[in-house]
Amino acid sequence: MPRYPIDISRLLTPGHPNWPGDALFRVTPGARIAQGDSVNTGELSTSTHTGTHVDAPWHYDDAGVKMSGVPLATYVGPCRVVSVQGRGEPLTVEEDALADLPGSLPPRLLLNTGQPAHWQEFPTVFAALSPAFVREAARRGVTLIGTDAPSVDPLTSKTLDGHHACREAGVLILEGLNLSGVPDGGYDLICLPLPLTEVDGAPARAVLLPAGTLGDLG
Repeated sequence: MPRYPIDISRLLTPGHPNWPGDALFRVTPGARIAQGDSVNTGELSTSTHTGTHVDAPWHYDDAGVKMSGVPLATYVGPCRVVSVQGRGEPLTVEEDALADLPGSLPPRLLLNTGQPAHWQEFPTVFAALSPAFVREAARRGVTLIGTDAPSVDPLTSKTLDGHHACREAGVLILEGLNLSGVPDGGYDLICLPLPLTEVDGAPARAVLLPAGTLGDLG
């Protein structure tokens, strides 16, 4: 049996690899008790898309809402973890990956594509999502798609077809999860992005609880 809560966030360790071209993750030492200060502090510097993070629609659509416009309830409640594999070149998860699942799905779908728990280097090949997969998931009731991959689109994509399919279907995006060793099935998700406002995304801490733990949040 899993031990709850299951932390499905990526550890932000020194040198954590980020999307090529994004600001690196750094914690610069500030005050130090050993140097005569009364406290220890640090200065945090990183991209808004570091490790486990959420995308606000403004990230890929200049007319989309920023983080302040995304309700927190989007990221809290029933979810389903599903193992999927990409195929083809580049690797893509197609709609038939949902064929064996019930017709109606919970609002939050988390995809385990086989990424390891920790990235020594930023992955250049990973399973992205086809627009057809996004549309089918939305048709079945999904409003948030999470993935253990760093993006729903391939690394070299310029058109961001997966992102725009999510925008058109009204599906929000959670990327960079750590689903290594998490059994498929139903859970309750608590994903809390940093409360940043006029931004395109935010790092998040995400955990799973047993299904039904949260009850009806209204």
